[in-house]
Amino acid sequence: MKKRGSKYWKETFQAYLFLLPSFIILGMFVFWPIAFSFVLSFFKWDYTTTEKYFIGFDNYKELFRLSSPIDINFFYALINTLVYFLAAYFIITIIYSLINSKKENYERKIYWGLSISLVLLAFYFITRNIMPVYSLMHFYISVIIIGFFIFFILKNKKEIIFTFFRKKPWINFFFFVFLFLLLSRVFVPQSYDLFDFFFKAKESSDFLKAIFNTIYYVILSVPIQISLALIIALLLNSSIKLRSLFRTAYFIPFVTSVVAVSLVWQWMFNDSFGLINYILSFINVDKIAWLKKEVWTIPTIAIVSVWQHLGYTSVIFLAGLQSIDRSYYEAATVDGANRWQQFKNITWPLLSPTTFFIIIITMISSFKVFSQIFILYSGLPGPVNKSGLTLVYYVFEKFYNEQRMGVASAAAYVLFLIILLLTFINFRVGKKSVHYES
Repeated sequence: MKKRGSKYWKETFQAYLFLLPSFIILGMFVFWPIAFSFVLSFFKWDYTTTEKYFIGFDNYKELFRLSSPIDINFFYALINTLVYFLAAYFIITIIYSLINSKKENYERKIYWGLSISLVLLAFYFITRNIMPVYSLMHFYISVIIIGFFIFFILKNKKEIIFTFFRKKPWINFFFFVFLFLLLSRVFVPQSYDLFDFFFKAKESSDFLKAIFNTIYYVILSVPIQISLALIIALLLNSSIKLRSLFRTAYFIPFVTSVVAVSLVWQWMFNDSFGLINYILSFINVDKIAWLKKEVWTIPTIAIVSVWQHLGYTSVIFLAGLQSIDRSYYEAATVDGANRWQQFKNITWPLLSPTTFFIIIITMISSFKVFSQIFILYSGLPGPVNKSGLTLVYYVFEKFYNEQRMGVASAAAYVLFLIILLLTFINFRVGKKSVHYES
């Protein structure tokens, strides 16, 4: 090993001296609050006194505690959900193996396992439709089927477990969701799963309702924002007049104050004299109570957020488009490729790193939505029934209004774990679907 000289250690020491102010600032305003809030999540503290009482995981348990019981058994719903999940996954695997049977060198045991899986699934759905909802016998059948599926996956993980991610993972994902809904909502409509449990439980728990509203908002806003931003970026990247003016116009909402944006939209959503209802009146659409009805709460928040962040996402997409070498398009034009073929085979694959980055940052920012709700509904979490209560708003209520620091810290860390899990899944999928230009 090469011995480090005094010059090396002197330069290293000087470098860390330059970094010391940043470390101090980050430690005071980032690292220390993170560590302190994590410790605080295991204590009971109402902020009115300096005394803190260690209560273990009671704060986390309180988040998921129901104020009134519901008529769905959690473990029964969990078992059903696992069966539907594994069934949808195996159906995709079977279809893939049949289509690619000549290309893939599957062993005979794989086909035997898939055949047994089909028989077990058929037996499950037949017995589910003739047995009572909470039948103990069907519970045992479900456990046996899940056990076989898991054993089969572990024994043949090289051939089975990565089938879902081999080719076109996003198409496989939407196909999986379709199969899951088909199995759980059409074939066995009277059999409860975790989604049914969650829909009923959220009315008995503010925290579960906050999770539901946040996920609903993310599902609604993220795809729309990314899709519209990509379309705008493609238009801004083309040869159009006043291109610089349009780029500036789209980016202005992002740098505008959230409070100002929300106040303007509050006026636009007004059901009596708002601009949106005035425009809708020209096509004979009745006035919509955007800010008064529960059903419009999350869509209203999503509209405001998408409009404000659309310019920023478009600029990121535009930077990605301009980084693609024009020689690819010139070669494709010589070969006779039209614009759609160029977009499908050149633009979209080479834009995948930018798209992956945008998905991550958009998803994370969407989970942190708060300001738009607070301004639009004048400090309330929605017009009625806490229809606009999100995870960050829940943390704010527990911290600021109720001054329950332990519960607020516990909720914040549950939010952190949800974002961490979804980011991990995105990174795993991104390894297979992101293509970097070489």
